[in-house]
Amino acid sequence: MCVAENCRYPLRDLAAAGITPSASRFPEIAWGDHFFYYAPDGQVPTRVQPYATIVTKNYPDDTMCDLDDPNRWRLNIYVGKDVFAELIGENPRAKATPRDYTATDVVLPHPLYRAQGWVSITNPDVNTLELADRLLRQAHADAKRRAGR
Repeated sequence: MCVAENCRYPLRDLAAAGITPSASRFPEIAWGDHFFYYAPDGQVPTRVQPYATIVTKNYPDDTMCDLDDPNRWRLNIYVGKDVFAELIGENPRAKATPRDYTATDVVLPHPLYRAQGWVSITNPDVNTLELADRLLRQAHADAKRRAGR
C-alpha cells in the first residue's frame, strides 16, 4: 500500500497520525485501516468521529470501490457540506448522481457518507495528491478547532 511504504508524496507522513487497530477495542474488520483524529494527548478520542480514514478493503456495506484488490485503497476525508459542494458540484444531501466508484485518482462523494459531507479518493496520485494534502490539513485544523470548543 502506497501510504505506508513508498509513496511519492507526503501523504505517508500524515498517515503516521492515523490509528491502525489490531487486537484492540476496534472491530476486527477495521484492522489494517487508518483513522485520523485530532489527539494532542496521543489517545484516541472516544466521543468524536475521525476526520479522515484510509480503507484498504471492502466492507460488507461498502463494496462499490472494489477495494479487495491489494493494489487499491481509498482515502476518505470529512470536508463539510460547503467544500463538498465546491468539489463535487452537488449538495451532499441531494440525490446522488450515478458515478463510477472504481475510478482512481479522482475526488468522488463518499459512497456511504456523502450526506454527512465526506469525499473519497481511491488511489490518490498525480491528479489529486496536492488537493488531498490540502483537504487533510484543513480537516485536521477543523478537528483541532472543534476540540477546542
